[in-house]
Amino acid sequence: MIRYSVAGLGLGLLAACGGPGSDPVRNQFFDEAGSIADNGDFGNSTMNNTQIMNGERAYVFDLGKRFAQEVPTMVNFAFNSAQLDSGARDTLREQANWIRQFPEVRFRVYGHTDLVGSDSYNKRLGMARAQAVVAYLASQGISRSRLEAVVSYGESQPLIVTEGRERRNRRTVTEVSGFVKGHPNVLDGKYAEVIYREYIRSAAQATTLSGTGDAGGGDS
Repeated sequence: MIRYSVAGLGLGLLAACGGPGSDPVRNQFFDEAGSIADNGDFGNSTMNNTQIMNGERAYVFDLGKRFAQEVPTMVNFAFNSAQLDSGARDTLREQANWIRQFPEVRFRVYGHTDLVGSDSYNKRLGMARAQAVVAYLASQGISRSRLEAVVSYGESQPLIVTEGRERRNRRTVTEVSGFVKGHPNVLDGKYAEVIYREYIRSAAQATTLSGTGDAGGGDS
């Protein structure tokens, strides 16, 4: 009887060792082919190449630079607060006016804090700040489907390195993040409509016509 029990236990152990577990080498015999080589980034190179060839990556980069040059991308907060003050709301109205020009473009809001407080608390606070910005932009008519507040750097990326309170570190940053999938302006994944529209705008020259009044009258 004991002999059969030991034999049964041995078979059970063999079965357990032979099945899927935490060992990736053993798991490859039970998972799809190539799973042992996938560290979570599998396919990123192909995606990157595709975005470069169809123009998305370059256009998003250029549009991001233009956004940063033409409007303030950052708002600041009071200590331990995610409330938007009047200056922050003014900045976000400027951002919203710019964003409306590009209905096919998505934006991401990053939340930051200063170095006072625990890392876990500051991550939550940074996220609350990013969400406050998204909510305000949405109140200005920007679709929430184009706004992302999923990243918080908490206290990990200060502008000013100091252990104390620093308003410039208590901020959010709005950035261009990509294109809206399925938007009618994005043709065949080539962004032709968007690029053509901005190309035509860039070629438009300001008028050189002067006023039609008398040469000696009025301001010119």
